[in-house]
Amino acid sequence: MRDLYLLGFLGLFLLCGLRKPFLFTLVYAYVDIVAPQRLSYFLLNAVPVSLVVFAFALLGFLIDRGKRDARFSPRQACMLVLLAYAGYTTLTADVPLAAAEKWSWVWKALVFAIFLPLTLRTRLRIEALALTMVLSLAALVVNGGIKTLLSGGGYGALVILVEDNSGLYEGSIISCVAIAVIPLIWWIARHGTIFPSADPRWRKAMGAFALALTFACVLIPIGTQARTGLVCLGVLYVLSLRFSRYKFVYAGGAALLALAAVPFLPTSFSDRMGTIQNYDKDESASTRLAVWAWTWDYVKAHPGGGGFDAYRQNKLRYELPVMDANGFDTGNVDVHEVVDEGRAYHSSYFEMLGEQGFFGLILWLIIHVGGVWRMEMVRRRYRSSEREDERWIAPLAQALENGQIVYLTGCLFVGIAYQPFVYMLIAMQIGLDTYLARRRKAEGFRTMAASLRLAGTRAAGARTGGGSV
Repeated sequence: MRDLYLLGFLGLFLLCGLRKPFLFTLVYAYVDIVAPQRLSYFLLNAVPVSLVVFAFALLGFLIDRGKRDARFSPRQACMLVLLAYAGYTTLTADVPLAAAEKWSWVWKALVFAIFLPLTLRTRLRIEALALTMVLSLAALVVNGGIKTLLSGGGYGALVILVEDNSGLYEGSIISCVAIAVIPLIWWIARHGTIFPSADPRWRKAMGAFALALTFACVLIPIGTQARTGLVCLGVLYVLSLRFSRYKFVYAGGAALLALAAVPFLPTSFSDRMGTIQNYDKDESASTRLAVWAWTWDYVKAHPGGGGFDAYRQNKLRYELPVMDANGFDTGNVDVHEVVDEGRAYHSSYFEMLGEQGFFGLILWLIIHVGGVWRMEMVRRRYRSSEREDERWIAPLAQALENGQIVYLTGCLFVGIAYQPFVYMLIAMQIGLDTYLARRRKAEGFRTMAASLRLAGTRAAGARTGGGSV
């Protein structure tokens, strides 16, 4: 029954694309986020769904009459270079089989991120992509939020839709992405035009849904007990405080709300979050520090990186203080030695450094930090605009900027350097930037044409007046 539902929904979505080819692009975004083939028992597992849908999306772009307006941005060029360089390091990888397996999905994420901005030629298309991403992620977040309310969740125990521990179905990744998307949720609720927001009933319904979805997003770090999510939530709070009109009231209200929520949090969640402060006594945190140290030493010897999953070569040895039966430090000077190997980077920065070397890390930083810088420039340019058709621009740039900063913070502690959802956010940033550039250029041409017409009218009037004297 589940297979029939998923196949029917996907089929109807594709049929809509026959009328509006851009919808094929949105179908691919949905498939990339929800991954319905993972939820299917047989029907969708039997065909390469993402490849088929991407072919439809590419065909839709090729038959689109307005593709001549498409622009290629510097950040798309950086992603193209990163794609080529990652392909090269895959061919020369230290761990060839594991590198080839990771390359099989990384190249798709990068190619789609390069392609997607070319299709975002209008405000409606940008908004449609934002809505598709939010609603697709909501399928995961709402499910996880409900299960957290009913069971309290648990580290590695919260099953979202299907028992899977990869991509957005992994606890730390979904925690980071769920918090990063909150600003975009509220932009859609306040400035979206796809739903009839002029109707007060729709406005209330959208506000209620945005509030409920935000609550579900906040529940995800609690249900997964991922420390990354708590850090991301703190960063988003600081960012939202920056743009709050009543900062002291906002800060006080948030603090009171957090204190009121503490008694309702699961004890296991509070205990795990407490390890953030005592990281030097936590084996997971100590392992990460050891991996990062190994990666730095490795790249000093191999500046070009070791290709995907080069971490599988590592052999770690570190010491932890002796704990008693209750998990408390005994206070003794004795330590026990921990030996491990093949541990993942647990950081996107070290992931890029170890796999693609210094060059790859610099390219990756240009792509992501460049997005923060460009969205800040757009926000400042349009924040004081009084034009009705421009009031949506600065809030969207702010939402995309805040989401990017939350991601850049969260990925310090989880290896999601190639997470497709984040690259869709980057594509939306580029699409917004190029759309505004085309718009300014068109307005400049219209202004110039109007000036020329006015000058021509005045010259004709002067000649007519001169002849009648």
